[in-house]
Amino acid sequence: MTTTVRARKVDSAAEKDIIGLDGKVDDGISFVDRTLRSQKVLPPFRWSHVLSEIQWISFTVLTVTPLLALYGICTVPLDKRTLAWSIAYYFMTGLGITAGYHRLWAHRSYNASRVLEYFLMCMGSGAVEGSIHWWSRGHRSHHRYTDTDLDPYGAHTGLLWAHVGWMIVKPRRKPGPVDTSDLRKNPVVQFQHRYYIPMILFWGLIFPTLVAGLGWGDWKGGFFYAGVARLVFVHHSTFCINSLAHYLGDATFDNKHSPRDNFITALCTVGEGYHNFHHEFPMDFRNAVKWYQYDPTKWFIWCMSKIGLAYNLKTFPENEINKGRLVMQLRTAHQEAQKLKLATPVSKLPILSWDDFVQEAKTKSLIVVHGFIHDVSKFMDEHPGGRNYLAAYIGKDASVAFQGGVYEHSHAAHNLLSMMRVGVLSGGMEIAARTRNPTPSVAPSLGIDSGNMTASESDEPLTPKNEWPQQPTKRVRSDAATYIPPGEAYEVVEHRNLDENIKMTGTAYGRIM
Repeated sequence: MTTTVRARKVDSAAEKDIIGLDGKVDDGISFVDRTLRSQKVLPPFRWSHVLSEIQWISFTVLTVTPLLALYGICTVPLDKRTLAWSIAYYFMTGLGITAGYHRLWAHRSYNASRVLEYFLMCMGSGAVEGSIHWWSRGHRSHHRYTDTDLDPYGAHTGLLWAHVGWMIVKPRRKPGPVDTSDLRKNPVVQFQHRYYIPMILFWGLIFPTLVAGLGWGDWKGGFFYAGVARLVFVHHSTFCINSLAHYLGDATFDNKHSPRDNFITALCTVGEGYHNFHHEFPMDFRNAVKWYQYDPTKWFIWCMSKIGLAYNLKTFPENEINKGRLVMQLRTAHQEAQKLKLATPVSKLPILSWDDFVQEAKTKSLIVVHGFIHDVSKFMDEHPGGRNYLAAYIGKDASVAFQGGVYEHSHAAHNLLSMMRVGVLSGGMEIAARTRNPTPSVAPSLGIDSGNMTASESDEPLTPKNEWPQQPTKRVRSDAATYIPPGEAYEVVEHRNLDENIKMTGTAYGRIM
């Protein structure tokens, strides 16, 4: 179910000032800039003082465990039961981080019963990634100060630093301040923080060894595979959230910061790979909203809610999720559109009278469609219906034929035709009758008999006269194109763009077109 998130009360004014709830804005300086200016920064890393630059506890854990795992793989046979237990315990301790450390304690995206809290606390301890309090405090800084120097493992510092460097080398500055009052009040969190060393030794190494040893007598395999090797995989699975999840994939909901959505990263991180969604909607208990997206952590939390061990599962409004996705799709479409070659702007096209158009068409392959003059010379032999269809309309208005009188062309055809524009017809366009019978000028080219025309119809001129009656005729021939003169259908206003250039007035035919 969806719940409303309320800000937690911060008691002291001093703490409000530290975490940025005091509302102070000095000379337009943001809280982030103010904090950066006030913090003491260590000098740049120096290889000459490398021994004093290393965080030796983290360095030892992150270097000794891979070496021990490699030794065990080379010296201890792998029992199938131990392999199955190692994989199972990998997911259990992984969920301790993703469902516990991350979504429960760092983001408060759902509430857990005390039983589930203790289970996740034990499994998270088995991952050996720091206490809940320390881990959650750093992660909240990561979200609040993403891609700034207050982000303890910001991707802007480089892939290697975001992955493991920030744990091996002493950071140059402290993580940005955040509110951790809820963590200080949580008895489970504080219990683990107080007894962290014995907790990680037991759940990280002793417990998996006991299961394999007491279960099927594989003590060495339990230690090296389910204990040490599994620990290495869990470590780098989690570290990928800080590194790969900020480099690989798509910015599905926002591209303001570095997080990305990627299926491969989701596979490596027990479902934490849809990181762009997570940073956009951090208090949603899900990382993946589509049913087919890989997020076992989401399904674990959902299952716990069905048996009463989890409740108050928070979700972001579906409308806002869809809105964010659509905004990015439109932004991407706009960026792609900038790469396209478009038709010549109407304001840059010359305006020709009908007589000038007819004269030009005697030496060029010009046709009129919807008031635009098009040069189809290079397209004559590429026309899907053959060149005769185009040849029949050289020097004529093919608007009705193009729009469905002969064939109703696709959007692609309209786009392609627009690229052939060379001018604008002054006063509008010639109006062709919507009829099944072809025009006299088309019939010979198409091999259609035109002998049914009457003499009076065939004698009627097809080009505009110099003088037009006061009351314009509205009769349109049923078998030939009739030109509607500018004074009858259109009034030229000013040469700016097509919308402003032609003001539609006059006959019903002119208004329709």
